[in-house]
Amino acid sequence: MPELPEVQALVDFLGTRLDGLAVTGVDLGSISVLKTFNPPPQALIGAPVTGVTRHGKFVDIDCGGTHLIFHLARAGWLRWSDALPQTVIRPGKSPIALRVRLDDGSGFDLTEAGTRKRLAAYIVNSVADVPGIQTLGPDPLSDDFTLERFAAILAGQRVQLKGLLRNQGTIGGIGNAYSDEILHVAKLSPFAIAGSLDDATVTRLYAALRDTLSAAVAAASGKPAAELKDAKRAGMRVHGRTGESCPECGDIVREVSFADSSLQYCATCQTGGKPLADRRTSKFLK
Repeated sequence: MPELPEVQALVDFLGTRLDGLAVTGVDLGSISVLKTFNPPPQALIGAPVTGVTRHGKFVDIDCGGTHLIFHLARAGWLRWSDALPQTVIRPGKSPIALRVRLDDGSGFDLTEAGTRKRLAAYIVNSVADVPGIQTLGPDPLSDDFTLERFAAILAGQRVQLKGLLRNQGTIGGIGNAYSDEILHVAKLSPFAIAGSLDDATVTRLYAALRDTLSAAVAAASGKPAAELKDAKRAGMRVHGRTGESCPECGDIVREVSFADSSLQYCATCQTGGKPLADRRTSKFLK
C-alpha cells in the first residue's frame, strides 16, 4: 500500500507534470471506483489543473475548484503516460479503474490488481466532502506536529503502538510498512501499550517517526511514479524482510501474521530477544 512518502512523491510528480494543463477526458473502467455522483466526471472536462496536494494517503488534484481526489488503498497505483492510448476502456475488462486525459495528449490511469477492490476516487467541490479526509488525524510531518502534540496523542491510550500508528484518525499517512520501520528504529515492540511509555521513550519514538518518514520522503523525491514501489521496498529495514538479517544487529527478522496482514520486527532490537508468538497471547510489551 502506498503510504505518506510514496503519496507525497506522487503529488510532487503530478504537480510538475500537470502544471499548465487542462483535463480533456475522464474515462471509468470501474463504476464502483467513483464514490461520488455530484459533480459528475464531465465537470472536470476543460478545467485547468491548479494544484496537487496530499491529505494523509489521499491525492487531491484541484481542477479549477473541482477536486479529483483518490486513495490507492492496498493494491492501487498510478500509471503515467506521456502519450495516453486512445483505446476505449471496457468496464470490467481491464485493471484500469479510471483514466484521466490531458490536453497535451498525456494522462494517467489508476489501476488496481487483485479481486478485492478498494481503490476509491471522489469528484467534489469541497475536500471536506470526502469522508476519509474529514476524519484524518494530524499529518506527522507538518510543522505543528510537535513532540508535545505527539505526547498528548499517546497519553492515556490503552492501545498497542502498531495499531495507533496505523490509525488514520489518530495520525494521517502511516500504514503497515512504515509503522514497522518506525518501531524498529525506536527499538519498541509493536505490542507496547501507547499510554505506558515514559517521557524518554516518547521522545525516542517521536524522533524515529519524524526521521524515518522524512528520510523516506527524501528518498522518493524526484522519482517517477513507475519507480516508487521498488524504491520503497529497497528502503525497508525490517518490513517485508522476514527471515533476513536485521541491518542493526544481525538477528533474524521475524513476523507476526494476522487475518489479512502481517508485521515484521527484530526480537533483539525490539523485544529483549523474546519472539512475539501471537498478537493475542504475547505478553512482551517492551
